[in-house]
Amino acid sequence: MTRFRHILVPIDGSPTSDKALDEAIRLAVFSGAKISLLHVMDDLSHVSGFESATYYVQQLVPMMRSAGENLLAKEGEKVLAHGLQVECVLIAEGPGRVFEHVADHARTSHADLIVLGSHGRRGVKRVLLGSDAEQIIRHAPVPVLVVRGKDESPA
Repeated sequence: MTRFRHILVPIDGSPTSDKALDEAIRLAVFSGAKISLLHVMDDLSHVSGFESATYYVQQLVPMMRSAGENLLAKEGEKVLAHGLQVECVLIAEGPGRVFEHVADHARTSHADLIVLGSHGRRGVKRVLLGSDAEQIIRHAPVPVLVVRGKDESPA
């Protein structure tokens, strides 16, 4: 069995993301790997188009940054509680989509595995909402373990 040294786990605070982190922790305990938690601030998922530029810059961005930092701190403590090394990374700026940031970070941090959650959406919901997991799989420079969550509503 392959022993991993550095596992990258993109997190967003969802139950599916939590399941992926739990699986990454199990793998890291077994192989002695370090875990990197990555949270990408996805501005577009929180913008309705009716915000003023001032509100966006002075209120919304700092709120998203704070939420991302809090999420990383909470999940980082979870990893540390298992006696593992953890690195927490918040990507708050820069062009690109979530999958691009994940793939780039995997490459530059020399991760040898990405563990991520997928909501398992199908049909119209998947087409309309897109699939970050699918795009990460397509662009990842390393193997990807997908931990499937439960899609709460039928497509």
